[in-house]
Amino acid sequence: YFLKKNGLKPIIAASDTFRAAAQEQLAYHATKLEVPIVKGKYGGDPAAVAVDAINAAKSRGLDVVLVDTAGRMHVDADLVEELRKIIRVAKPNLRLLIIDSLAGSDALEQAKVFNEKVGYDGVVLSKIDADVKGGIALSLAYELEKPVLFLGVGQGYEDLIPFDPEWFVKRLLE
Repeated sequence: YFLKKNGLKPIIAASDTFRAAAQEQLAYHATKLEVPIVKGKYGGDPAAVAVDAINAAKSRGLDVVLVDTAGRMHVDADLVEELRKIIRVAKPNLRLLIIDSLAGSDALEQAKVFNEKVGYDGVVLSKIDADVKGGIALSLAYELEKPVLFLGVGQGYEDLIPFDPEWFVKRLLE
């Protein structure tokens, strides 16, 4: 929604090839938003799905490839290696880590481990509407020097908003 609203033409790579109904769930939203989607076989290679989406984007003149990967625990070596492979073959321009703002200190630990093992450029904080203060944003910026780029402030498509430092500071001080 955000990308299309800002004049970009995205495509989605459904690279979660393991979780039951993950691709169907993503396809539902892609259809509602009129965004093309590339899916793979269940149990298939997530990196291959990402590459297929990149090739589709090039052939269709699309601007942005969003690669949706399986959620993963930072302690699961196999899933971390799978993510490294996707990064190695897809060569993304921007890697975002999605963090649940309600996860507290575990969120910071997860961000640290992912930064060490995989690396990322910025953060999307989800569920900020349910978090009293959202102090994880300060911890990420201070301890990891990673910017928070977007906030999830609700359940709707329009509820992914760019991070506004002034708004955030006012909220912290309330």
